[in-house]
Amino acid sequence: MGSITTTTTIVAAATATATATTPPPSLLPKPKPRFLTPSNFKFQPFPLSISLKHHTQLPIPKSIPSAGAAVSPLNLKSRLRNGETLYGLFLLSFSPTLAEIASLAGYDFVVVDMEHGPGGIRDALPCLHALAAADTAAIIRVPESTAAWAKKALDLGPQGIMFPMIDTAQLAHQAVSFCRFPPAGCRGAAHPIVRASKYGFDDGYIGNYLDELLIMCQVESKEGVANAGEIAAVDGVDCVQMGPLDLSASLGYLWDPGNKRVREALREAERKVLESRKDDVESGAYLAGFATAFDGARDMRSRGYHIVSGAVDIGLFRSAAAEDVIAFKTSVSESEEEEEKDVDEKYWSE
Repeated sequence: MGSITTTTTIVAAATATATATTPPPSLLPKPKPRFLTPSNFKFQPFPLSISLKHHTQLPIPKSIPSAGAAVSPLNLKSRLRNGETLYGLFLLSFSPTLAEIASLAGYDFVVVDMEHGPGGIRDALPCLHALAAADTAAIIRVPESTAAWAKKALDLGPQGIMFPMIDTAQLAHQAVSFCRFPPAGCRGAAHPIVRASKYGFDDGYIGNYLDELLIMCQVESKEGVANAGEIAAVDGVDCVQMGPLDLSASLGYLWDPGNKRVREALREAERKVLESRKDDVESGAYLAGFATAFDGARDMRSRGYHIVSGAVDIGLFRSAAAEDVIAFKTSVSESEEEEEKDVDEKYWSE
């Protein structure tokens, strides 16, 4: 018995030492982003995502801290305050599988788009589950800026919410009020039973929900550009998201979003948003936007954007699918030409 006890003690001590000195391997390591570069081909004047070749311009990892800032697993709002530039993707397919792939690819966030995607709240939830499992932040874009849509979206527990078509400071104030419980706002209260509070298991939710929620207002019209400074200055607005497509339509250039006048309007709105943060880094809004074929992610970052969305899942799949078909048809055509050449040479040689 004594020898058995001694042996057991030695094995237990050795196991404890190994456990203390050897860190556990990551159960789900994130690979470094890999960017494909297909050949050029044309589809429409303004694609749903920038061409895949543009990703080679800015291979953004999971985070891009500014000088002296440390990489941290904080939420989006805290990471912005730490000076990071965040890079994300819009999810219109409502596919949890594509959401998970986007997370594993290294995007900092994924916007589940209920404004232009076909899905609603019930469809968005599995996508949030997939993103949470892969440790990537979810932002929900609601189809319209109303208290009802905001309430249902926020109860799902995203890290951010995006309100479309915010043209005035008054609309921005309303959007913020939709996110706050009374008396500060008008958000409906069901916090003990919704996913946002971990179904009531998070006792601290009421005390910190605003600290962890990124409120984003979209400026995407001529009126919105004129009021961009006032919108950015509204208390509670964390980000102003530029909307180049709707802005181009508002200015009369629906089929030409790269038009000089559209770009000038964007620059005006950008300047106003950036000026909202000049005096006090704790106030004002961060600048967010879409990378496009005529305005790449690298250029946007250099102009002061801290949140950049570089692609749309449907656009990426469309580009990859078209490239695959083109590659196959090209190879078949070349093969047929070779076969015809061989037949001709054989005929004349006889």
